[in-house]
Amino acid sequence: MLFRVVDVSRSVSNTGLLDTTFKYESILRSEFANLVSPRKKRPLPRSVWILSFVSFLADISGEMMYPLLPLFLIGVLGSSKTQLGAMEGVAILIVSLMSAYAGIRSDRKGKGGGRVRWIRIGYGLPVLGKAIVALATVFSMVVFGRILDRFGKGLRGAPRDALIADAVSEEQRGRAFGLHRALDTAGALVGVLLAAFLLWWLTDSPRFDSSAGVSTKNVETPAWVYRAIFGFSSVLGLASLALTFFVHDAPAVASETQHDSPVMNGEAESPSPTPTSLARKKSGWFHLPGSYWAVLGVLILFSLANSSDTFLLLRARDLGYSSWSIVLVYALFNVTYSALSYPLGVLSDRIGRWRIIATGWSIYAASYVGFALLPNAYAWGMWPLMAFYGVYMALTDGINKALIADHAPKEHRGAAMGLFYALTGVTTLIASLMTGVVWDLIGPAPAMLLGAAFAILALSALVILGQFVELEKASVA
Repeated sequence: MLFRVVDVSRSVSNTGLLDTTFKYESILRSEFANLVSPRKKRPLPRSVWILSFVSFLADISGEMMYPLLPLFLIGVLGSSKTQLGAMEGVAILIVSLMSAYAGIRSDRKGKGGGRVRWIRIGYGLPVLGKAIVALATVFSMVVFGRILDRFGKGLRGAPRDALIADAVSEEQRGRAFGLHRALDTAGALVGVLLAAFLLWWLTDSPRFDSSAGVSTKNVETPAWVYRAIFGFSSVLGLASLALTFFVHDAPAVASETQHDSPVMNGEAESPSPTPTSLARKKSGWFHLPGSYWAVLGVLILFSLANSSDTFLLLRARDLGYSSWSIVLVYALFNVTYSALSYPLGVLSDRIGRWRIIATGWSIYAASYVGFALLPNAYAWGMWPLMAFYGVYMALTDGINKALIADHAPKEHRGAAMGLFYALTGVTTLIASLMTGVVWDLIGPAPAMLLGAAFAILALSALVILGQFVELEKASVA
């Protein structure tokens, strides 16, 4: 409050009368604004909004292709579930490894460093990757295009998340990542609905059996329809690339160690570097705090359960859903996901991240048991199950990143995000391969139950670890 002016007045001898007067006036304006509207939340920075809309546009492009890609591979190119699992697992691994690399590089300053450079490259490469998939006639071409698309995603992921974390205060992180995830998923919804419209327009609207909850026009979609939609999604990807040129690297808001620093023009003055802080800036992953590694270990264990979502779409196909119906089921998942991401991000700032995540993992396990045991006679059950699965995604995805940011020093945040992506990429590759092999050898039900079992294992480990390690930061209210 106003008594903070006293601290500024004491610095007259060191900073000069003019500088002190300027600070005095700046603090008075800031504190008067707080007195007038004490309950008003600080608005999120412009860069957070721009990055959120970049993701919105990118997901319109990406999600036009994603729900149709497994149908294209299995129905048109004749690929196996193991091949699908391997491709998606490798794609996720490449995303993760590139995220680790770009995260480390984005922490650096000067030539080759900075966050925005990697963000722009990352949103440009998927445009080319989607074009290659649209032209693919064999499985290897799809793999190459998909990997190139995911290569770009990997380059942009950690720098973008670190830039968002840099731009906001600690109490805003859940809200910032929740906003980003909400717009990201809203873009996915628009993309899925656009793909559904194009399917309707290019193949004619299917008849719908309300008693079964699936389309009665269950015929394979022609290959040229898939290619047309993939090509159109590539063109739309150019819009997100253009928007990245409105984002620039900028100084972060005051960190946890700067809360008591004087304020000038709304920004906290950076403290003078000390030998200790300089050493930390030069250090790598092994100098991240112990709480970060505890959080990372639990998240990695759960990722062994989290195989590619393309298997859920194939499950719907096995239950008799047509391409049109699968797209609409996937759209329902995105509606739930998008609607809940932001409010749950805000809630995590208030009650703590781990309570939210534990609830999400429980929902994941229950959903996968439902996917595994759902009989053909009750194929309509895919609709509520996919909506339920969307609740899990909203509970965990953006909040995972907020947790990593909570436990990582600002100067190593890009590397911390990158390592998180890298390790989860390896385990997701393992999970997707296991799911594909078990599906081909035994069937879909055991493959889904395997995912549920790993989720329960991770939830048990979380409960046990919580008895010995302080996972929740004390500053999270």
